[in-house]
Amino acid sequence: MKTKAFAITLTLLLAVVALGFDASPHMGTWKLNEAKSKLPAGAPKNSTVVYEAAGDQIKVTVDGVDGSGSPTHSEWTGKFDGKDYAVTGSANEDMRSYRQVDSHTLAITNKKGGKVTLTGRIVVSADGKSRTVTTSSTDAEGKKVDAVAVYDKQ
Repeated sequence: MKTKAFAITLTLLLAVVALGFDASPHMGTWKLNEAKSKLPAGAPKNSTVVYEAAGDQIKVTVDGVDGSGSPTHSEWTGKFDGKDYAVTGSANEDMRSYRQVDSHTLAITNKKGGKVTLTGRIVVSADGKSRTVTTSSTDAEGKKVDAVAVYDKQ
């Protein structure tokens, strides 16, 4: 009987967690709207970003192009708890953290070899149809690069 009660409790808990991810305005597929974005010439572009549940974590898959136009693909799985989690497939970062600021805002920090390479904020609009990613990073020459990327929900 205890096993049955445990199984039911676990099932309900997983359902609540899944509903919590679905309720987050960040979840889903986002496509870059270049017309509304302010990206420096030659800067990498994340064309598609997908946030999806992965067990009790979130998986973020990013597809785009680097500064020379070559395709890029990276993946991150973790929680929006401000802790560093590994990134695979990126030449510019090996760790990334997201921190929930409020229901529609995330703070992001990318690191390479323990050194911060990018910081920013991701804000989903009140209607949930768009998101704005404002970042500050340093390029290969050591210059500060600011960018604003606007995405539309698919």
